[in-house]
Amino acid sequence: MTRGSFLSKLSIVMALTVLPVGIRGTVAQQAPAPEPESVLAQVRAYRLTHEASILREFFEFLTLPNVSADREAIRKNADLLLTLLRRRGIEARLLEVEGSPPVVFGELNVPGAERTVVFYAHYDGQPVDPAQWSSDPWKPVLRSRSMEAGGEEIPFPEPGRFSEPIDPEARIYARSASDDKAPIIALLTALDALHAAGIQPSVNLKFFFEGEEEAGSPHIRTMLETHADLLEADVWFFCDGPVHQSRRQEVNFGVRGIVGVQMTVYGPLHHLHSGHYGNWAPHPTVMLVHLLAGMRDTEGKVLVEGFYDDVRPITPLEHAAIAAIPEVEELLKHELGLARTEGGGARLPERIMLPGMNFSGFQAGGVGAQSKNAIPTEASAYIDFRLVPDLTPQRVRRLVEAHIRREGFHIVGAEPGLETRLTHERIIRLQWGRGYPAVRTSMELPVSRAVVQVAREVSGDLLVEVPTHGGSLPMYVFEEVLGRTLITLPIVNHDNNQHGANENLRLQNLWDGIEMFGQIMARLGYVWESRR
Repeated sequence: MTRGSFLSKLSIVMALTVLPVGIRGTVAQQAPAPEPESVLAQVRAYRLTHEASILREFFEFLTLPNVSADREAIRKNADLLLTLLRRRGIEARLLEVEGSPPVVFGELNVPGAERTVVFYAHYDGQPVDPAQWSSDPWKPVLRSRSMEAGGEEIPFPEPGRFSEPIDPEARIYARSASDDKAPIIALLTALDALHAAGIQPSVNLKFFFEGEEEAGSPHIRTMLETHADLLEADVWFFCDGPVHQSRRQEVNFGVRGIVGVQMTVYGPLHHLHSGHYGNWAPHPTVMLVHLLAGMRDTEGKVLVEGFYDDVRPITPLEHAAIAAIPEVEELLKHELGLARTEGGGARLPERIMLPGMNFSGFQAGGVGAQSKNAIPTEASAYIDFRLVPDLTPQRVRRLVEAHIRREGFHIVGAEPGLETRLTHERIIRLQWGRGYPAVRTSMELPVSRAVVQVAREVSGDLLVEVPTHGGSLPMYVFEEVLGRTLITLPIVNHDNNQHGANENLRLQNLWDGIEMFGQIMARLGYVWESRR
């Protein structure tokens, strides 16, 4: 499209602009449903002419350090978010409970809307080691491509003047550029676009921006219980995490749970010469290795008796969704240098629907320069179990401990004394984490199908429906406290280096997210109503 034709079309769009209900005005009843193509076109038109100002606002947000433990920095982020929300006519306030950083809450009631949705994102980020970064993590850098593809630093676009659209393959490098400030900016920009086009949201909107997600959300239950009435809604959208490895947008209906255990097997009271005492004194490393080998086979199957008994069966609709997910396994094998995968060749989405057992770490004796010919006093391993509905952390603990006892081990919860050592041949200390269960929303609910329908208005047949995300999030707390439907709408690129050095966001993912959120806001209420 030439610049002249684009501006001509844009002038027609702007000439039709009216003040949107619930943002800068009121009407007596819900406005007529906008056509899906019209919403998408007008949101895209807004973005194309405001890319520079969108990025400038984003860059301002990214310059604020946001490590969870730095309460002063977190407060500055919260204050800026209040400003950004109020700038858009959203009623905003801070929600606080003792010991917790604030949740930034915003509310926008739409006259005539019968449904209410909450958009969740978090504004805190992981700690950084600047020495590992190629640039200052708190000074956003725009690069022409990813660094791995040889991307070079390019200047920021100047707001207030027309310029050609920025290459969508350009990337922003900064801490929290993807995890999780990008969805916040995308949500706010989607509102701006609807306002500019005179399109009224079809649902009441609430925003819940958390400030301690990267610290494990220790206060989230108290926060939800304290403000439950204020947070009442029909559905919660979690705007966190990456999209599919194929770069296609996705709607995600679940996350896996997790529980971990630290195992320590004990040998002699002090190190023993392996020549003088080897083959006589029991070796803790050998005992632990044999125990672990009997708990999981080389194809990923957990060998603990009863481990799969409580696993919720996969529904026909979930099977169909898994079959439709693009195949990226061969590409991933090449990228990761893998000649084989576990599970007898099963696809990655199929494996994610099952619980898993991961040997996260093992420590015993020493290797390399630290190696010595000695029998160590103990050997330790840390194991994390990835959970699916309805396998709970409590159930896993009972099953695993029963398995360990059948293997002849005496379980203790603290360092064993001499009497315990002399009484029991095999001693293991177990230190369990609290963990949390998995969450999976039914893909057959009217709201689930409505969300998919609206998302397809943006992505067409390229949309990926994911029954369960591979990672773990404590979304169960929201389900337990609020009892509402939970759906995840991720937008960022899968190769974003989140939690690591050189975290980045691909611009096209930001643009796609703006369009997705705009469509959800403008169309969900009508589509949902049609499915009642």
